[in-house]
Amino acid sequence: MGILTVEDIIKATGGKVVYGNGNSPVFKGVSIDSRTILQNEIFFALRGQRFDGHDFLNEVISKGAGGALVETRLRIPPQLIRGSRFTIIKVPDTLRALQDLAHFLRVRQKIPIIAITGSNGKTTTKEMSYAILSRRFRVHKNEGNLNNHIGVPLSLLKIKPEDEVAVFELGMNASGEIRRLCEILAPTHGVITNIGTAHIGKLGSLEAIRDAKLEVLQGLDTAIVNADDDFLMQGIKGFKGKIITFSINSNSDVKAEDVVITENGSRFILRFSDSLGGKKDDVSINVNLNVHGIFNIYNALAASAVCYSLGIPIDEIKGSLEAYTAFPMRFEVIRKKGIILINDSYNANPSSMREALNGLIRFVRGSSPEGKGRLIAVLGDMAELGEFSEELHRSVGRMVKEFGMDVFIAVGEMMRHAVEEAKGGSGIAIYTFRDASQAAENIVGILREGDTILVKGSRLMAMERIVERISRVEG
Repeated sequence: MGILTVEDIIKATGGKVVYGNGNSPVFKGVSIDSRTILQNEIFFALRGQRFDGHDFLNEVISKGAGGALVETRLRIPPQLIRGSRFTIIKVPDTLRALQDLAHFLRVRQKIPIIAITGSNGKTTTKEMSYAILSRRFRVHKNEGNLNNHIGVPLSLLKIKPEDEVAVFELGMNASGEIRRLCEILAPTHGVITNIGTAHIGKLGSLEAIRDAKLEVLQGLDTAIVNADDDFLMQGIKGFKGKIITFSINSNSDVKAEDVVITENGSRFILRFSDSLGGKKDDVSINVNLNVHGIFNIYNALAASAVCYSLGIPIDEIKGSLEAYTAFPMRFEVIRKKGIILINDSYNANPSSMREALNGLIRFVRGSSPEGKGRLIAVLGDMAELGEFSEELHRSVGRMVKEFGMDVFIAVGEMMRHAVEEAKGGSGIAIYTFRDASQAAENIVGILREGDTILVKGSRLMAMERIVERISRVEG
């Protein structure tokens, strides 16, 4: 971010200084957390459902913060700031002010910004893009789950003057949220990984989910999209900017050919079409990807498309992809003596459940003989499905049968619907547990040497407790 002045804040937010020491102070950073604020940072007093930042001004002042943005409704007790070197700026809405300041500083810094959205694969695509771009540029990215209306502006405010490109993943729960994030971020490139059923409980239909994701297209120079997702491709018709496509099965600008699943991940030919690079012939190279799952090949293709469009040579893309390792809890393969544990517990929705089960099958077929025992699916409830929850959980039960699981361990109330579908002459051994803690207490007694176990569920189910228990098995 560099140095932030009071004049910058006033210009960006339209706020008014109501208390200050008259020396036109500068701030070294922005914070919304009184617990971690540093000296000479400015505090934005945000209001949430369970907290109000205005209640912590005393703590902020005592820690040596340089100032605060507060809402005009607040009456400031004189004794709170008497004798302090502190600046207070009032604005109608502190969240809007945070977003407006982030946009103000982003426009000042004319660098490419990539915005990544989609139902699955956002974080991995972001991390792969960051890894490739970092070989040649100074790159900024949003960390962790800072991908919403608060996290994106906070991350944007951390861009340094020397940064040359930035990569952001954008999350959403409702229509209009990605549009607002793009108003703040002003991205030049947008990636849509796929369209699935995540958040269907709030949005009501696949069409509404697609429309919400397509909000990222507004104002873009370049859109990068999955050509194997027919439903997505129908939606981008009419986009006036440049479109770059990636695929495994369709004609596209960036493609994975001759895919082979291996013990450590996959290998394939990465091909860029001549139309994309302005070459006379296609450009291709062999890639060995050390992360598992077909879905990770798609993530690698999306990241490759981003980076090739920004001038990264194909050999540098190959090198970064081959050096990339799995993120924790995202199809992370853990080998212990006698069993293989696939930890995909970070989150889940119906489409990612299918991808994970498919990935399990492909992994076992391409793995060493140690993975030829029973296939065990440990699946937890999926959140945010609303009125569709029962049927979509039933669909998971049908997937368990379709993919030939030997054991199905259902965790949570809604997974009982999946159990009903998985029963009935299928020969699957089924166990049900009310939550992850109960499953963790009992799972070791279910396992056998030679098993391959997939653990997956929504974040609120805390399925990592089961992973931790399996990981402690002796032997």
